[in-house]
Amino acid sequence: MRIRAQRDELADVLARANRAVGPRTALPVLQGLLCEVSGTTLRVTGTDLDVTVRTTAEVEVLEEGRAVIPGRLLSEAVRKMPAGSVTIGVNETDIVIEGNGPRFTLRPLNVDDFPTQEEMVIDGVEVDGEELASAIAQVTVAASGDGARPILTGVLFESSDEGLRMVATDSYRLAKKDLSGVGLEGTGLVPARGLRELPRTIGAAKVTAQLREREAVFSSDKGFLRLRLIDGNFPKYQSLLPETYPNQVILEKEVLLDALGRVTLVAEDHIPVKLKLMEGGVEVAVNRQDVGGETEHLPGEFSGTDEDVSIAFNPRYLQDGVNAIPGDSVRIRVIDGFKPSVLDGGTDGDYVYLLMPVRV
Repeated sequence: MRIRAQRDELADVLARANRAVGPRTALPVLQGLLCEVSGTTLRVTGTDLDVTVRTTAEVEVLEEGRAVIPGRLLSEAVRKMPAGSVTIGVNETDIVIEGNGPRFTLRPLNVDDFPTQEEMVIDGVEVDGEELASAIAQVTVAASGDGARPILTGVLFESSDEGLRMVATDSYRLAKKDLSGVGLEGTGLVPARGLRELPRTIGAAKVTAQLREREAVFSSDKGFLRLRLIDGNFPKYQSLLPETYPNQVILEKEVLLDALGRVTLVAEDHIPVKLKLMEGGVEVAVNRQDVGGETEHLPGEFSGTDEDVSIAFNPRYLQDGVNAIPGDSVRIRVIDGFKPSVLDGGTDGDYVYLLMPVRV
């Protein structure tokens, strides 16, 4: 195969496909990108078997063919070429990348070892791409990164009469997002790591989504993203969400974020931040024996059955939840200092972030 294309366009399509290539793999061929050339199209596929990204670009085709090229080296070599056209040529022993002076020579991987790639035909539903990307960011913040607990590394997709519900939890916090009017049929546990790649690989104004028996598939005019579903039963999260909360406070989001930023100067993940909800707002305090502490009062609208109520949280988890809430206000609803609390935007909207307290 041999192609010629503009550097920036080529670098973009290679970088997006390369996001599916894992840093470590037992199969050396999975460190490569499958490049297939026919007609006037370059099709690039990257995969680690759990996440697969396929992107395409219109190029000048000098010779049709297919090859597997080391993904990171190919992407970086093209990106660091001088501006202008870049030529990539492949023979049995070498890959030659040339452009306005520089010339790279790489060794190809065995194309026959690359996993068979079926044609991606999606019979799904069209979703607003920005809305989907925002929902992914809001929910995946609560997904676990612990590979020893794979069920908690996924996002539950549930269809309902109202639309699509997305839920994630790492057992310390939970995020729930409802996308009304999205008629995606089926239920599946979609890996959060792969979902985070959607905006950066095939993100577009419109995205088509489909849940299959063993995979979730997304497509746009930029390509395809296929994610292998996680086997297992997601926790029964509904029981964690109480129907009523006797105490609540509404704060300005930016004011709370600024305060948490100051708190983290003293606190670390294992040092809880203490909140005291009271008339007039919230007292925020942190104390670290070997360093010192920080205390401040944030104005807010408090209402509740108790004169005041104290609760403590992991500061990073609290900060993540506040960041994920849309709008300018944050409502913190509390039962007591020992039961889960809920953060939202101040109304009964479509996003809820539940956070377990820390005992102090």
